Amino acid sequence: MSTIRTAAAAAAVAAVAMSAAVATPAAAQGIEEFRIGILGGENANDRLRSNECVRAKTEELLGVETKLFAPADYNGVIEGLLGGTIDLAWLGASGYAAVYLENPDVVEPVLVKINTDGSYGYHSIGFARAESGVTSLEDMEGKTFAFGDPNSTSGYLIPSVEIPEMGYSMEPGDYFGDVVFAGGHEQTIVGVYNGDYDAGVSWADGLGAWEDGYNSGAFRKAVDSGLVDMTEMVEIWRSKVIPEGPIVLRKDLPSDVKLKMVGMLASLESMDPECAYGFMAGEIKGIAPIDHSAYVSVIEARKAKIGN
Repeated sequence: MSTIRTAAAAAAVAAVAMSAAVATPAAAQGIEEFRIGILGGENANDRLRSNECVRAKTEELLGVETKLFAPADYNGVIEGLLGGTIDLAWLGASGYAAVYLENPDVVEPVLVKINTDGSYGYHSIGFARAESGVTSLEDMEGKTFAFGDPNSTSGYLIPSVEIPEMGYSMEPGDYFGDVVFAGGHEQTIVGVYNGDYDAGVSWADGLGAWEDGYNSGAFRKAVDSGLVDMTEMVEIWRSKVIPEGPIVLRKDLPSDVKLKMVGMLASLESMDPECAYGFMAGEIKGIAPIDHSAYVSVIEARKAKIGN
């Protein structure tokens, strides 16, 4: 974790300087509209509401019509980036790996969420209903385990690697009675909460209080939306630290557009904390520069998983 914190601290300093690059509003050169993709994980209305302030700020900054796209699953955003119909998105690390492995020249990572403690890592969190008596993976034999989305880092890739390394096969029927995909983070959280699944995985920074859904992440979003009471669930497993996914831009966007967007988003938390809270799924310290090198390990993990 210390390496991640050190890198994040240096990036945060760079973000302050980069935020000065935000230009006065003017029509961007070379584009007629700007399109922001939003990953699945919660219902479309909530996703659109959380990102509306960024859409409005982008439209004012670039001087072109700005649209939000909220496909039903992660793959919709990935395909939009690959097809050139989405210009900016906040991807998970595995989602970025999917795009990069398909075409390394389509997008570039530019920014990353910085947690309240200065780190830019997060965790895949395994959880169950408190009343179920499940307190660890040892209690899950013969029970149903839910992943989120096949393109999610914390909702599939990392737990599908780390949990088997602990001796618990993820093949349905080997250890767990069944292993299913719920469809996204919100669906997994609500599904476990309602008793549809015995346990599942979702994401959080792991900072702050469990009853609040931690400081940021899918649990925090679910609590803020009034969907769950975290005191009725328990954490049963936690992954190693995962590098927070990047905000990416299409590489072939005009340089002035990329500069303006990076500057605006880097200054978002200081200029409009409420907007940053919604956009980044909870409490953060800031949004700082990042590059491809931070995701090499996740790209290799995804490549190995596909090979399996």
